[in-house]
Parts: sequence; structure tokens; C-alpha cells
Amino acid sequence: PITHNQKATMAASPVVGSFVAGDYAVFALMLLVSAAIGVYYAIVGRGQSSSREFLMGGQSMTAVPVALSLTASFMSAITVLATPAEVYRYGASYGLFSLSYVLVVVVSSEVFLPVFYRLGITSTYEYLEIRFNRATRLLGTVMFIVQTILYTGIVIYAPALALNQVTGMDLWGAVISTGVVCTFYCTMGGLKAVVWTDVFQVGIMVAGFLSVIIRAVVLQGGVSNILNHAEFGGRLNFWDFDASPLRRHTFWTITFGGTFVWTSIYGINQAQLMPYMVLDILRDYPGVPGLFVAAAYSGTLSTVSSSVNALAAVTIEDLIKPYTHMSEKHLSWSSKGLSFLYGALCIGMAGIASLMGGLLQAAISIFGIIGGPLLGLFSLGILCPYANATGGLAGLLSGLVMSLWVGIGAQFYPPLPEQSRPLGLTTHGCNFTTAADAFNWTASPTEPSLYTTVLQQNTAERPFLADTWYSLSYLYFSPIGTLTTLAVGLVVSLLSGGMKLKLEPRVTLMKEDTMLFCFYKHFKERAMRRAGKLDLTKNREKKFGNNNPGFGNVHELDFTKSSLP
Repeated sequence: PITHNQKATMAASPVVGSFVAGDYAVFALMLLVSAAIGVYYAIVGRGQSSSREFLMGGQSMTAVPVALSLTASFMSAITVLATPAEVYRYGASYGLFSLSYVLVVVVSSEVFLPVFYRLGITSTYEYLEIRFNRATRLLGTVMFIVQTILYTGIVIYAPALALNQVTGMDLWGAVISTGVVCTFYCTMGGLKAVVWTDVFQVGIMVAGFLSVIIRAVVLQGGVSNILNHAEFGGRLNFWDFDASPLRRHTFWTITFGGTFVWTSIYGINQAQLMPYMVLDILRDYPGVPGLFVAAAYSGTLSTVSSSVNALAAVTIEDLIKPYTHMSEKHLSWSSKGLSFLYGALCIGMAGIASLMGGLLQAAISIFGIIGGPLLGLFSLGILCPYANATGGLAGLLSGLVMSLWVGIGAQFYPPLPEQSRPLGLTTHGCNFTTAADAFNWTASPTEPSLYTTVLQQNTAERPFLADTWYSLSYLYFSPIGTLTTLAVGLVVSLLSGGMKLKLEPRVTLMKEDTMLFCFYKHFKERAMRRAGKLDLTKNREKKFGNNNPGFGNVHELDFTKSSLP
């Protein structure tokens, strides 16, 4: 609820959506520092004469910057902008993703990373050829490239659209500047530039988050008031244990489905809410709105730079090296050229994203739709020693068909509101001014919500599958692809002689790889040391003596069969 004093303050305040000089300065500084890091590593790293140096930083980087880089790469503008809108629209059950993140970390570190590390591969898709065959590797690589270009283009478009809405800055100027800066420091500095710009951008993101959180707490009079308002609006809906797979977010869809989805992808259109809110509550603090927009852009830059670097690495290792005999110097130059090419393609994809309108959700869902079958293929190879190339390829294609079927069908026939259960969005009494329109608008319960560009759902002439198969929670798209790939791959492998397959143990998960086995071995050794072993060898007394006075003169005990009477 907004008090009379708050209404008066808002009415007297400057127009929402107008950046001041300090905001532009903070935003420009973030872009300049990111570009400068790329220039620095281009000058200092002139010794990056090999593709491995350029794409993998010589495998000599320390843990802290790499950890921060991984963190930044998972925090795109979609996370920064769409997560608050998602929570406002569907409730705080989104927070249960923290449980699935724990499971994802455990599975990744215990199942996949030990095998990849032992094989010493640059591209994870090298594993597919080692484990299956070259055709499987090529198909997996192409799927990854398509998925990453689609997703990265949308990540570029999201903050550019937000900046355009809150400042009036030209949309394509924002898109191109984002893509150019990212491509520039990726091409110039390689992985080291990517990692260290991510470290810088993590700081920007944290500062932006804190500025919004602190200001919101002060504005609302404390955390307790915020929680009370959220409870009153029905948004503290954490513990919904409905087992229906048709519900968008429940405890089960988030913890089970979210475990399969390495990142949460939401519609960009819903992110339109966040920039307006941030500028509204921070407009009296010059530079702070710019800091938040810089935080959103930092999320984009970190994601795009990591994607461009990964695309170049996969192309070099999977599509160029196996078929050419280029020198390391030429491969290094090719890596830089590919970084530039993929940066341009991602900018182009951002242009396509602008034409998608309400179907933007479909393009973002491609990430889970393609990623699910790929996850199933890697799981099949690592966990099933009798899975062969025929089974792997058949499983991958089957999983892709199934996930595409449900994902595309869900876009044509979106779930009905009784499944997604959006919360109320009343803005009664809210008074604000927009830069684009320069007019005051006071909301009432009968007027349209600020939650714009949501697909209108047509309930007429819906086929049977529309309310069952196509209405599955979007979090189940990836599990469907993964489990289908595993099931079909196992069956086809068994039918095509998989039991006769002889594999090197290093390409599958071994018990020595797991942390559980290490813990078991460690505690077993400690228990044995404490309890001690009964040593019946004849040299035991000779080596260590005996404290028993009755055996003081015994120098050797012989328990062999020949010593017995």
C-alpha cells in the first residue's frame, strides 16, 4: 500500500525513466573498464600464440577468479531483470531453486567433472567422440552452437530493451554496443580477459543488487513490512507440495525439474517491470539507477563473453582440429576470428529476438529443450558402460524430438491460468510518469496491469493434448529430453550388442572418482589405525617386541603349518 505522503513525493519527483549525467557516467565506466581489460590482456598476452593459451588461459588461472567468473556467467541479464518479475508474478516459490542448485553442484562435481578432468579435454564434446563416435560428436556440437547463439542473442536483447525503456536510448545502439564491447575483449584477450572482466562485473552486479535492496528496505520501513505485504499478497508460497506436473511452480517441479535445468530461463517481456521500479525508487540518488543498469549489463557481458569463448573453443576443437592440420599459430588466429564471427551472429540473433514478440518465451525455452537431450547423452556415456554409438545417437535424436514436441506445443497452446496460477497484479493508487509518454497515469483495479506483453491464451478449440502434454511445467522440458535419451539409448544399445562392448575404464565414472568413495576410504583407514590389525606374521615380535612379561624372552613366533606338532 502507498501512503498519501508517498503519492505526493512521487508526483513531485522527476519523470521516471530519465537518466542523469551520473547514471550515464557509471554505465559508460563499466563498459570502458571491460574493454580496457581486453586491451590489457591483448598487450600482456602477446605470448598467447596457441589456441589453448587463447581459449583456456594456459590452464594456469587461480581458483578465485575462475569461481567468480563461473558465478558471473550464470547471472545474465535475464536473471537480473526477469527474476524479480517472476517472483512478483508467481510468488516466492522460485526461491526453492536453491535446493536444486545444491543437487546440480553435487551431480556436476561427482559425475561429470571427474571424467572430463581425467581425459584432459578442451571441449566437452570431445568426450562424445572418445566415448561414442565422430557423428555423435558433430551432432552434439551443432546442437550446442545453435542453442548458445539463440540464448546469447536473447541475453543481449534483454538489457538493451530495458535501457531503451528507462532512458529512451536507441534500442539498436544499445544492442550493438553490448555486442561490440563483448566481442572486442573476447577477441583481443581470450579467456583471461573473459575471466577478469567477469570478476569486475561480479562486483558491479553485487553493488547494483545491494543498492536496490537497501533502498527498498528503507522505503518500506524495514524487512518485516516487506514480508507482511508479500504475505498479504499471497506471494510467500514456498511450500506447495502439489504433485501435479501441470503446475508451473511447486516444490516438486522446482526441485526435480530445476535439477535438470542448469539455469532458469524466463520470458524477457516480463522483465519490463523491473527497470521502471528501480528508476522510481532510486531517482533521488544520481548514479545509482545507472549502477543497477550497469549491473544488468554486467550480467549480459559476462554471459555473452563466456558464450563466445565457449563457441570458439568448441568450433576449434570439434570442427576444425579433427579435419585440418593447421599450426598452433594459425589456430590461435582462427580462434580470434571465430570469437568475432560468433559475436556478430549473437548480435544478429538479438535482432531476430526483437521480432518474436510474445514468442520470446519459446526461443528461451530452446535452451532447456536442447540441453536436456545433451545431458542425457553425456549421462548415458558416463554412467552406462554398455551404451554404444548406435544407442547414443538414437537416444539423442529421440530425446530431441520429444523435448521439441512438448516445448513447441506449449507455445501454441499455453497452459491455462488454473495451471500457472498467476498472482494478482493490482496497482490501485500507484502514480507515476514515464519518459516515453510524459503523462501521469493512476492505476485502478479495472485498468491494465503493468505486467505487459503476456501471451493472451485462447481457450477455444483446444485439443486433448493441450491440457495435458502441452500444459506440463516448462521445468519438465529438460527432464523429458534427458530421460528419453537415456531410456532409448539403453534399449537400443542392448539390442545392438552393447553388452559385448569393451571400454577403457577412464571414459566412464569410476568409484575412485566420487567424493563418497574418498570419504569412505578416509574413514576406513582412520578406523583401522585406531583399532589396529592383528599381525600373526612370525616377524612381528622380532620387529616390535612384546610388552607382556610372560613373553619377554620370545624373539620370534612361528605360526606356520610346519611349526605345529
